[in-house]
Amino acid sequence: MELPSQTPVRVRFAPSPTGYPHLGNIRTALFNWLFARHYAGKFILRIEDTDVARKVEGAADVIQATLQWLGLDWDEGPYFQSERLPMYRESADRMLKDGDAYLCYCSPERLRAMREEQAKRKEPPKYDRRCRDLTKHERAHLEATGLTPVIRFKTPLEGETTFHDLVYGPITFKHDTLDDFVLFKSDGYPTYHLANVVDDHSMAISHVLRAEEWLSSTPRHVLLYQALGWQPAQFAHLPMIQGPDHAKLSKRHGAANITEYQEQGYLPDAMINFLALLGWSLDDRTELMSREELVRHFSLERVGKTAAIFNRAKLEWMNGVYLRKLSPEEFARNAMPFLDRDLPESVERPLDATYVSQVLPLVQERAKTLADVPRLTGFFFLDELQYDSSLFSQGGLDARATANAINIASQKLTELSTWDATTLEDVLNPLAPQLDLSRGEFFGLLRVAVTGRTAAPPLFQTMAVLGKPKCLKRLGAALHLLPTDSR
Repeated sequence: MELPSQTPVRVRFAPSPTGYPHLGNIRTALFNWLFARHYAGKFILRIEDTDVARKVEGAADVIQATLQWLGLDWDEGPYFQSERLPMYRESADRMLKDGDAYLCYCSPERLRAMREEQAKRKEPPKYDRRCRDLTKHERAHLEATGLTPVIRFKTPLEGETTFHDLVYGPITFKHDTLDDFVLFKSDGYPTYHLANVVDDHSMAISHVLRAEEWLSSTPRHVLLYQALGWQPAQFAHLPMIQGPDHAKLSKRHGAANITEYQEQGYLPDAMINFLALLGWSLDDRTELMSREELVRHFSLERVGKTAAIFNRAKLEWMNGVYLRKLSPEEFARNAMPFLDRDLPESVERPLDATYVSQVLPLVQERAKTLADVPRLTGFFFLDELQYDSSLFSQGGLDARATANAINIASQKLTELSTWDATTLEDVLNPLAPQLDLSRGEFFGLLRVAVTGRTAAPPLFQTMAVLGKPKCLKRLGAALHLLPTDSR
């Protein structure tokens, strides 16, 4: 594999603001960033905003914010192609002058009819080169109709183009499989093919790392480099990302815009680790790697040729690992915005930071995402619980035995002057056999009474954090929920 030598490494991430960044976009950005950082090169951000019709307002800002959230800092840019139009026109005019391009006056209606006919004949859609060899008289006639021409590249009719891909090796395309593609559209904007080649040359891009879907476009770009007399960048095409069923990744596989993962409470470092393993690996066993380790070990030799498989369960597992690595202070700082966002409106704001710092350590081991935290801790912040009375009878106890157990526990707890987990355990543990209940049955009743749930953090620590007044109030509320004749 050809690797950087004396040429400085300069790579670019060049998204189009036609939508918000998704997993594939950001995986490409990450591989470029890792490559640049590994070789002490430059990572350049370029916004390819020449598709005016499909441009989404605000998408460029979201792209930049997403990179910043993930810590993928860029060294130059952002450059916007819409601000560089004269450069592209100059290159297109140069190819017109040199005979490597021509003006095409075919209307959209004619092109649509041509493609329909080709489809009927089961031929691949390809421009029929009607305008390739027009005479001066024919061009003058077409100019008089008022049609605004596009500029097409004059692809060689014979021969082939070969280039070396740093992932897939040597690749050859025959020229008779390529069409005369558009360089400049009638709206005055360049196509991707022209603009990206002009920019990559002017920005001295040494390596183009991009998605595999652009592999079939690469011979066109090589031909443009040759027509303009420029040295091509080195190409590396990254494998597709597929769902577990090996179909194209989509929302039904759990994929989403990266902004949604941020909103769902995934940590940037976990996302970086997970995305790095979508098409690259250090070996066959290492899964958890810090950002620094990824930079140190990243190379194109370990980029796979087969599609990477997206696994949402693995992402959740990995994010949980990263959450557990956080210090209590870091966990609280990251979780606080999600508590503010997702706790019921009835919970008073601002949240008590001291109280939050007592609550969160009880769920840090269980949370898979930061968005789990409000769900796991919500009962800590509510003044009153909405009980499901059926939860009290899950162990097969009748209402009388349940009421008796809660009542006796409440009496014992009322007498306490010290309220901590150790004291609570010392007081409540002996009560279970006295009530002829297993500890599981007894503590299960108390858990439902003080949390409204059958699954919650450890009971005694939970009660210690809730405090004596709230626990006694909830025990009383649970008792009144039971039928009168059972008390």
